Amino acid sequence: MSTDFTTTRRAFYLPDGVTYLDGNSLGPMPLAARQRVADMMADEWSQMLITGWNKAGWYVQPRLVGDRIARLIGAGAGQVVMGDTLSIKVFQAVSAARVLRPDRRVILSDSGNFPSDLYVAQGLAKAVGAELRVVAPEDVEAAINDDLAVLMITEVDYRTGRRHDMKALTATAHQHGALTVWDLAHSAGAVDVDLLGADADFAVGCTYKYLNGGPGAPAFIWTNPRLAEQAEPILQGWMGHAAPFAFDMEYRPAPGIERMRVGTPPVIAMTALDAALDVWDGVDMAELRARSIELTEAFIAGVEANCPDVTLNSPRDPSLRGSQVSFRHPHAYAVMQALIAQGVVGDFRAPDVLRFGFAPLYNDPSDVARAVDILGKILRSGSWDRPDFHQKAAVT
Repeated sequence: MSTDFTTTRRAFYLPDGVTYLDGNSLGPMPLAARQRVADMMADEWSQMLITGWNKAGWYVQPRLVGDRIARLIGAGAGQVVMGDTLSIKVFQAVSAARVLRPDRRVILSDSGNFPSDLYVAQGLAKAVGAELRVVAPEDVEAAINDDLAVLMITEVDYRTGRRHDMKALTATAHQHGALTVWDLAHSAGAVDVDLLGADADFAVGCTYKYLNGGPGAPAFIWTNPRLAEQAEPILQGWMGHAAPFAFDMEYRPAPGIERMRVGTPPVIAMTALDAALDVWDGVDMAELRARSIELTEAFIAGVEANCPDVTLNSPRDPSLRGSQVSFRHPHAYAVMQALIAQGVVGDFRAPDVLRFGFAPLYNDPSDVARAVDILGKILRSGSWDRPDFHQKAAVT
């Protein structure tokens, strides 16, 4: 194995006494990020002021950082650009795909998709006179037909960890003349994505989960090169213009992926993300995937052997899930608060899901063993059943 996961673990700040299994919501802080951002503020923003757009390369940062992510998702150089939020990138991708299929009205998704993606698609459908159809995850392939314009799917289900077969579903969509939009929020940095190999059409993703870019880190968008010069997103922004500083009154799309830029890039946040991506330079994605399966398999076996009153809510076959595992418990929220109080951080998803994310860059078998041990003790003792553990916070 060429990837040294002991070394990658040392690249993160992990608080003493904490077993962190929530990187599928927010990755921990890379040690390099603090100094990189401090340097940027001291040497660039404070000294260069507005000239930093040219002198420090802030203007081209979205493409340079995008190139670093491209390798992790099976894309090529010059095909990924950063900026804005994931919801904006979903809107851009779905709207561009819909424009490329003007005679079709149907956008298809599944009930395991993240609600935010569905909200975006609902709003878009209302605005352009399209129809959003939502089916169960296992029924997606059968629902693809000749009416379909866009298949919009999150590759890894945020609650169960169920993983769709990107290559197979994309092929089926193409057979029926439809285009695909893949949300990689729970895939990028977690599983071995191959966008070009799957011949996907569009992909989007966030960078604050497994890519560890920090809270609110910018999203990314990818367009297959065969569509890059045709794609016309409805949301057309200044930075996506062919000549932003000509200040034309009429929009002219920039060439290729640059047209998917919208607003001014968040330079400070992107600097933190760029530092976070350093650790990936020596990581083999196939080895990352193998390590993920090792950790999740051990966790499932340990929980089922030692923890009463929980039911596996993820696919048992590791090839059918991402890098997260969830279990159901009737009082999942209180159980998770009890776990967090003892230094094992996962999260809760309504209505009854205990969710645990495994990030091979910093999680190891000792994290699995500690989490299983403490969860078992909490469930056997009933120590989760305290009034304070039942009080829900604003963010769950």
